[in-house]
Amino acid sequence: MSVKICGVNKKSVCALKGITAGDELLKINGNEIMDVLDYDFYMTEQNLTLTFRCKDGKYKVIKTDSTDCGLQFETYLMDKQQHCKNKCIFCFIDQLPKGLRESLYFKDDDSRLSFLFGNYITLTNISEHEIERIIKMHISPVNISVHTMNPELRVQMMKNKNAGKCLKIIKRFADAGIKMNTQLVLCPGINDGDELRYSIEQLSALYPVVQSIAAVPVGLTKFREGLAKIEPYNKQTAGETIDIIEEYSQKFRKEFGVGLVYPADEFFIKAERELPSADYYDGYPQLDNGVGLVRSFYDDFLDEIEYCNEKPTHKKVTLATGADFYPYLYDLCKKAEEKYNIEINVRKIINNFFGETITVSGLVTGVDLYEQLKNVDLGECLLLPNSMISDYTNHTEHKNKFLDDMTVEELEERLNTKIILTNGDGGQVLKDILGVE
Repeated sequence: MSVKICGVNKKSVCALKGITAGDELLKINGNEIMDVLDYDFYMTEQNLTLTFRCKDGKYKVIKTDSTDCGLQFETYLMDKQQHCKNKCIFCFIDQLPKGLRESLYFKDDDSRLSFLFGNYITLTNISEHEIERIIKMHISPVNISVHTMNPELRVQMMKNKNAGKCLKIIKRFADAGIKMNTQLVLCPGINDGDELRYSIEQLSALYPVVQSIAAVPVGLTKFREGLAKIEPYNKQTAGETIDIIEEYSQKFRKEFGVGLVYPADEFFIKAERELPSADYYDGYPQLDNGVGLVRSFYDDFLDEIEYCNEKPTHKKVTLATGADFYPYLYDLCKKAEEKYNIEINVRKIINNFFGETITVSGLVTGVDLYEQLKNVDLGECLLLPNSMISDYTNHTEHKNKFLDDMTVEELEERLNTKIILTNGDGGQVLKDILGVE
C-alpha cells in the first residue's frame, strides 16, 4: 500500500532529498502507510526511515529525526472516504428530497473519522486490517452506532446481512481496552421497550470500556415515500422510554457511580418533562449527540448573566431557532432583557422544508428562515446557531451554506440585515446578543 504525495514544502527534509509531487510514500520505519492514521502514528517515532517510490519507478530511502518532513497529500485522510453499505430503515439521508447538493447524499461510515472527528460508525464497513490497527494503535474512543444488540433485529433494521455479526467487534474492542461511546437510534415499537432493555444490559456489561450509551429518537421527514413505516415518538412513548432508561440509570449510579445511559434532549421535550440537572449527565459525554445540550447551554447562559456586567452595544436583536429549543431560549432571553435593558426577539422557525416533525435547529434551512422572517423587524442583527450551516462532509465550498444551498450572504441580502453566526456555548451567545467581547 502507499499514499501519493501532491506537494512538498520547500527547504523541508524531503524536498532537499529530491522528493516531489507524484511520488508515493510506502513505509515509515518498515510499517506500510495507507492513510492519515498510519502516518500520524508512525511519524511520532524519534528516528524515522521513510521509504518512497518515485515517479520513475525507483525507490528512495530517507532517514531523519525530524517529524516535519514537509509532505503534502491530496486529502486529509490521504485516501477516499468510506461510504455506508447499509440501508437502515431510519436513515435520515434516505429521507432527503431530490435536488440538494451531492455531498449531502453521501453516507459516511469511516472508522478513521470516528477517531478524528467523533463520527459514529456501524462496524459493517470495517475491515479486519482496520480492527487490528485500532487495537494495535489503541485508537480510543471509537463512536459506534449500535441501535440494537439483538443480532437478528440489527440485520432487519440495517438491511445488511452482516450487521448482526459485526456486534462481535464490540467485544473484541472491549477485550483490548478500546473505549467506546455508543448510540441507539430508537424507533417506536421496533428497538425500544424490551429490546432497549436488552441492548442496555448487553452494553453495560462492558463498562467501563463502553463509557456511555445515548438513546436518540428517530428523525422522520415528510419525504418517506417507499420507506419503512415508522411512527414518531409522542408524549406517551417518549415518557415510557425515559422511564426505562431512568430505571437502568439509577441502577448504574449505584454500581458504577455514573448513569451510563442517557436519553437525548428530544425525549424530555416530547414527553413534556423537565430537563435533568447538569449532574445527571456526568460531564456530558454525548453532548454532540444532543444529550444534555439544552441543559449545558441553559446553565452557561445563566452563569454569563450573573458575571457579565458589560453595557450592551446592541439595542434590538433577533434570534431564530428550531421548535424544540425555542421555549428555553425565549426564557433565557427574557432574563437577559431584564438585566441589560435590551430588546431580544426570539423567533421559532417551523421546518416546512423537511416537515414539522423535524424540530431541531441544525436542520433549519435558508428558505424557511427567509419566509418566516421576511416581514419581521429584526433590529440590528439576526443571530443564528452555526449548526444551521455546518456541513459534516468537510467540503469547504459548502461551509457558508444552509442545507438548501442558500448562502448566509444571500439570506443577509434578502432580509436586509446583518447575520451573526453563534456557536453552541450559552455564554458566548449572550455576548453575541449584547455585542460585547
